Amino acid sequence: MVRGILHTKKLFIGGDFNGHIGATSEGYDDVHGGFSFGDRNGGGTSQLEFARAFNLVIANSSFPKKVEHLVTFRSFVAVTQIDYLLCRKFDRGLCTNCKVILSENLTTLHRLLVMDLEITRKRRKRAVYSQPRVKWGALTEAKAQELGAKLMTRGAWRSNGDASAMWTTTA
Repeated sequence: MVRGILHTKKLFIGGDFNGHIGATSEGYDDVHGGFSFGDRNGGGTSQLEFARAFNLVIANSSFPKKVEHLVTFRSFVAVTQIDYLLCRKFDRGLCTNCKVILSENLTTLHRLLVMDLEITRKRRKRAVYSQPRVKWGALTEAKAQELGAKLMTRGAWRSNGDASAMWTTTA
């Protein structure tokens, strides 16, 4: 499914991966930010391999946090980080923060994981015209007199007919 998404499109994946990527990046510096907690297990290694295979980075391992703010799953038995947010490596700069919302009001044992993004909207370019634009602000009194004299020598004002005929004579 990841291969089917064009590289020009933004890709963000989030979910409960049930794997522990470990506190250190050990051999996965390209996909693991180095800020996590716990020990790596087989599921975490698989997730890191998946991220490497598809040029993704685990975004919530890229920001230093207190352990309390890294916990995404809390039960009476365990306190772990098993929920992760992934994005493409070249979109890493869009992610400004990843945080866990510390709330006891959720009905599940998982905590809400949020990624802050800073996306700038591309502005449309103005249409490019083939003819140069007339800059009327640069028209001084002397230049206006000179332009009037040139138009008089071409005889544009002496031609009979409509405005189109005058422009044809002048051009």
